[in-house]
Amino acid sequence: MIVRNLEEARQTDRLVKAENGNWDSTRLMLADDGGQCSFHITRIFEGTETHIHYKHHFEAVFCIEGEGEVETLADGKIWPIKPGDIYILDQHDEHLLRASKTMHLACVFTPGLTGKEVHREDGSYAPAGE
Repeated sequence: MIVRNLEEARQTDRLVKAENGNWDSTRLMLADDGGQCSFHITRIFEGTETHIHYKHHFEAVFCIEGEGEVETLADGKIWPIKPGDIYILDQHDEHLLRASKTMHLACVFTPGLTGKEVHREDGSYAPAGE
């Protein structure tokens, strides 16, 4: 059994911060915990826009708090995001995530992240093992 506390995890290297200050993410469960996925609580800060394109990972994102929108770049479609909404990047959708009020998001990645990834210039993480 593994039990972790969000606030305690934020005081460790499990808290990863974007270089540009747009977001932070606390990696509560990672690949080396033995599962097939990873689980994160991510904050997207008010007034920011983040380009993301997970080419090698499936991601599901549930909004706990805050407001914003997600735009898929392939078609320019925009979906408002509010508490209780989930969006699922089932097609490795390249997207922009914008926060009008700081969003607190529960995120699940498959395959699981190691916690050491950084977004590449195109918004993606490298494939597992690279």
